[in-house]
Amino acid sequence: MATKVLIPTPLRAYTERQEAILAEGATVGEVLDHLAKTYPLLRRHLFADDGTLRAFVNVYVNNEDIRSLNKEHTPVSEKDVVSIIPAIAGGAEATVASPQSGVQLSREEFRRYGRHLIMPEVGLDGQKKLKAAGVLLVGAGGLGSPLALYLAAAGVGHIGIVDFDVVDQSNLQRQILHSTNNVGRSKLESAKERIAEINPHVHVDLYETRLTSANALEILSPYDVIVDGTDNFPTRYLVNDACVLLKKPNVYGSIFRFDGQASVFFAEEGPCYRCLYAEPPPPGLVPSCAEGGVLGVLPGIIGTIQATETIKLILGIGTPLIGRLMLLDALTMQVRELKLRKNPECPMCGEHPTIKELIDYEAFCGIAPTDGGSVREFEITPEELKAKMDRGEDVFVLDVREPHEYQIVNMNGYLIPLNDLPKRVHELDSAREIVVHCHHGTRSARAVELLRDLGFTKVKNLVGGIDAWAERVAPHLTRY
Repeated sequence: MATKVLIPTPLRAYTERQEAILAEGATVGEVLDHLAKTYPLLRRHLFADDGTLRAFVNVYVNNEDIRSLNKEHTPVSEKDVVSIIPAIAGGAEATVASPQSGVQLSREEFRRYGRHLIMPEVGLDGQKKLKAAGVLLVGAGGLGSPLALYLAAAGVGHIGIVDFDVVDQSNLQRQILHSTNNVGRSKLESAKERIAEINPHVHVDLYETRLTSANALEILSPYDVIVDGTDNFPTRYLVNDACVLLKKPNVYGSIFRFDGQASVFFAEEGPCYRCLYAEPPPPGLVPSCAEGGVLGVLPGIIGTIQATETIKLILGIGTPLIGRLMLLDALTMQVRELKLRKNPECPMCGEHPTIKELIDYEAFCGIAPTDGGSVREFEITPEELKAKMDRGEDVFVLDVREPHEYQIVNMNGYLIPLNDLPKRVHELDSAREIVVHCHHGTRSARAVELLRDLGFTKVKNLVGGIDAWAERVAPHLTRY
């Protein structure tokens, strides 16, 4: 008996780009095992070394989480649809702000917010709630851009933004908060200036720092709603845990290529992020947008949904995405919704929580600390590679990017895309010194690990990939 399995975008690279696959089995576990046998590269994304299902991968039968059914023993039929929901980076009304007695609107604000004021769901009291509310945006990038613009335009009176990056030319394809003239400038200063142009009645606080366990509670405390626009797992878990401790709603969004996710994690009324993903994926297993790309308009769609959920929470109207996960596939323009349940064994918001303070999230996510920028044994810097080439040493450069990336720019290396490497490894000479590179170094690190497992001893990863090579060694090369 075959059951239909829906493959999300991040995992389609391991299933020959297929969106849906028929897999044999009478239970979810049997179906996934058959899928992993058919596509061996998919196995490490679904199962841990001991054969158990990964904690950062959720599986649904139709719209039900198998954790609330019979887990991997859940029976399936040919009429069922199995969905795999990897980490990417009950609805209830919830009011998080109320009008303050001293809040008034000016004549100019009455004119500005007129289309809100004539809506009975908003009205004068609702607009006062928006003006009295404080919202913290964690990140001023792809998701933070539409969030900042629409929340400011809606009249949210107090917006805080946490970010420590500068505007890069590669941001402009999706981060509409920033302009070409702001390249090289602090994202926070760029954001504050743009918000003032949108709505001068909004007060903006800037936190030009990395959000850490040491400062998160202090930064988040003054705000009514926290909006997660992060692009890495340590910060995502940090934001979640801080929100649980402070009893604040966490408006979540995530994007990758054509896929988007959105939800509201509010432990006071529903599950938290840890209920969905108990633990993060190993470093490098889930590619970032820098490695996998993202459709430029996708953060606009998901960020706008986050802005909508934030406004609903402030106004106390409608049904927020609490206990629901919204999935968007922009390539097919299909929207699906999955139910989320509070995990009674959640270490953060369960019946007997074991995490009662903020922890070391870099360590939790398996990210090893650096020692002042030195490279590890199996890494090589662009400068070191250049020196070897200048000395005429026999170095074989292996490019594990995709063919379309190779067409953009290359180092004249030998191209074997990462997903093809296991079946083409015979093309490589293990006696030669091999330097592996990709765009930024993530995929090539995985390639080095794979080759070393196969017995290659003279293989190293180019730190920073071809992007670092172009920036520091060969500035004539195109960067993307």
